[in-house]
Amino acid sequence: MILRSLVLLIILTTNFGLSNQLCAQNEIDNSSEMITDLIQPPYLKAGDTVAIVAPSGILKNREREVQQAIDLLKSWGLNTIVGKYVFSKANHFAGTDDERCEDLQYAMDDPKISAIWCARGGYGTVRILDKLDYTKFRKHPKWVIGYSDITALHNQLHNQGFESLHALMCVSLTENLNEIQASVDTFKSTLFGNPTDYNLEGSDYNRTGEANGQLIGGNLTMLHTMLGSKESIDTSGKILFIEEIGEYKYHIDRMLQSMKRAGYFDNLKGLIVGDMTKLRKNTTLWGTSVEQLILDALLGYEFPIAFNMPAGHEKDNRALVLGKAIKLKVDKADSSITYHD
Repeated sequence: MILRSLVLLIILTTNFGLSNQLCAQNEIDNSSEMITDLIQPPYLKAGDTVAIVAPSGILKNREREVQQAIDLLKSWGLNTIVGKYVFSKANHFAGTDDERCEDLQYAMDDPKISAIWCARGGYGTVRILDKLDYTKFRKHPKWVIGYSDITALHNQLHNQGFESLHALMCVSLTENLNEIQASVDTFKSTLFGNPTDYNLEGSDYNRTGEANGQLIGGNLTMLHTMLGSKESIDTSGKILFIEEIGEYKYHIDRMLQSMKRAGYFDNLKGLIVGDMTKLRKNTTLWGTSVEQLILDALLGYEFPIAFNMPAGHEKDNRALVLGKAIKLKVDKADSSITYHD
């Protein structure tokens, strides 16, 4: 009996070791307990290495943008590693779930890699969240960069206790970088340790006031998708940023109403609204601007709301450090976002 038990223990131990080597079988603790100060990954310096990965949509005919990303990083004195499966194809995705996970996990685990730049968004990150293992990442944290669908990963990073970077991706690059120079400049300055404070254009829709708190958020659809999961962020005492693309106004209202009913905004300190891009027209028109829609949905809350943050799915997509403490000041004439030291 004792011998049999020992054999069984050896088998179980061996299988556990093997399972840790397979992305498909990794599981992590994504508890969303209240996070105070998040870990700030080391800022980059010349000679550091950036990994380019594709955890979401397929990169069909996007080789030029990826090469341009490599050239851009090189011009900043940085080295680049491109994930093995970046240009793979598996239906809608840049490779199978396991392939996309393998690339991302490798980049997370390798201590020689200082930042992970997502090539594009689209859809697919949520399918690999539960496969990721943060054991080695905790020992060597690094910047994870992206927006849109990458919001799912930003949420997970926040709940694991790390800051991350909401910024342009490889496919955001245009042939003439002068068209997006402000976006590139804020991306670079943040990566190298100088996050950009912002003075925003005013809006009559602004709800005035001041607030201090950690900056969180990203794509509204993805934030809504995370509700009820381990990746939903505790918004208490924090300042939320949202942006969206390609939605009907009634879809935006429905998401906001759902989030409101879930208590998402109850203890929020402030809201920053980025670009609402390529909104679709329903047969029955909504009847108000998207700005008024947001104000109406959030009627009854007292936190300040700032519109006109140039971040999201437009060419002008300024970098934001998610998880970092900011001060938000909102007036009708203008608004400001200032990072705390």
